[in-house]
Amino acid sequence: MKFYRIYIELTNVCGLSCSFCPTKNLPTKQMDLEFFESVISQAKSYTKEIACHVVGDPLTLSNLSEYLDIIHKHGLRAMLTTSGYFLKKQSYTTLFHPSVKQINISLNAFNKNDTMLTFVQYIRPVLALCDEKQKLNEELFINLRVWNLDEMMSERSFNETLFDTLSRAFDVPLSLDEIYQQRPKSIRLASKVLLHFDEYFEWPSLNNRVYGDGTCQGLQSHIAILASGKVVPCCLDCDGIIELGDLHENTLETILKGKRAQDMISGFKEGKAVEELCQKCSYKDRFKE
Repeated sequence: MKFYRIYIELTNVCGLSCSFCPTKNLPTKQMDLEFFESVISQAKSYTKEIACHVVGDPLTLSNLSEYLDIIHKHGLRAMLTTSGYFLKKQSYTTLFHPSVKQINISLNAFNKNDTMLTFVQYIRPVLALCDEKQKLNEELFINLRVWNLDEMMSERSFNETLFDTLSRAFDVPLSLDEIYQQRPKSIRLASKVLLHFDEYFEWPSLNNRVYGDGTCQGLQSHIAILASGKVVPCCLDCDGIIELGDLHENTLETILKGKRAQDMISGFKEGKAVEELCQKCSYKDRFKE
């Protein structure tokens, strides 16, 4: 069993309260370094890439570089996903750590929070990071996410300001109307700096309506490990509702060979969602043929 990546939540604290994210129900937790290394030592048998988040923002951690050192030590690559609010908390040495393959910045976090920052104050460190990457000729990717292209164009005003700013910063024409009409997956702003588009999505919840069967990338392309050590089948199960096992109690190999995981894998192969949470997840509709 191999995965494209494994999500390992260094912390479940993101420092914000975005309206498009679920409310954090679990106690605040940071995965300690010793346990993290034990997880990485097991994960490297299953993947070459570690995404350092589930819902928490790894850039909130003052010792992020120590986690990246461990990832690098074991020959793996790291992906950092952040709101962008905490870029100034980290040095470029950390952000451009040799283990880091990609930095994802969720730009639509800005207008979905009550903040004292102006848009200019928010976007300045983001643009500075991109500029520094170009100056140093760093090989990592920077992926600027705009995941708010809903049919109602509810974020049209914010996107207009954002696209105008990015257009001037990178000297790349960005037409708001064309982007809404054509829905490109991404636009290249500079070498290995991409503007990535998607729509808002509904997080799975036991309170959602039933969407029925289907298949999913959970336990196929990836799994997730929460800061608590719980292993879950997918990166959207941030509350550990489908707990496959706990790495404080069992090995990753034992957990993945367990009945609950195997039943899910068999079910997805037949187009069946055997777990209640999966039945109430609309995201899996994206994988319909």
